[in-house]
Amino acid sequence: MIHDRSYKDEARLLSPVIWNATSNGLTDIGSDLSHHPRHEDSYMGKKTNTTALVLIPPAELWEPIQAIRRVHDRHVRRWMPHITLLYPFRAHEEFAELAEQFAAMCGGVEPFRVDLGELRYFQHRRESYTLWLAPEPRAALVRLQALLGKIVPDCDDVVQHRDGFTPHLSIAQVRGEKQMLTFKHEVQAGWQPIAFRAHEITLIWRHNPPDDVFRIGQVVQLGTGALP
Repeated sequence: MIHDRSYKDEARLLSPVIWNATSNGLTDIGSDLSHHPRHEDSYMGKKTNTTALVLIPPAELWEPIQAIRRVHDRHVRRWMPHITLLYPFRAHEEFAELAEQFAAMCGGVEPFRVDLGELRYFQHRRESYTLWLAPEPRAALVRLQALLGKIVPDCDDVVQHRDGFTPHLSIAQVRGEKQMLTFKHEVQAGWQPIAFRAHEITLIWRHNPPDDVFRIGQVVQLGTGALP
């Protein structure tokens, strides 16, 4: 089933980078495009950075995540808490057609439980780090992402990394290894694990600045191919 609805919320911008696995995190060994802003209207072929396909936790579970993000995540205004599945994504004008295709494919995907318990990190250049909650089971999210990617094979930026697709929910950016490790330890020590049922995927979009907060365009239910 597809639901069409709209609201404004927050989350982070996923930079297309190449990652190298380390013991506690992933190291950026490629180009971090977040350091090279592109024009807001720019299109990458048929893709645009003003849309994405994401998995969003239920709003009633946001507060512990947002409490950290409001202080430590510079992308909190633009994005809602989310796990990116496809980004950059197709133009907003394509959402209705794409939602129908995703619905047909997602009818065979049963909803599943997602746990947010462990804090990990990406290492970028110049001792810059992104900290994120690691969604589990990872394998279920990887399978879902691969399935969705078959509909839009050109939207493959999130898998163009040494270790492939890494499901994550970003909560902070920190500069300096010592500061990052201290922050990670403090947050992990006080973190109460969150669990939710992943039962839908969401197509989101935004305008160019100043009204550049992501909002929901289409929602596609897992486990059913029925359309309203």
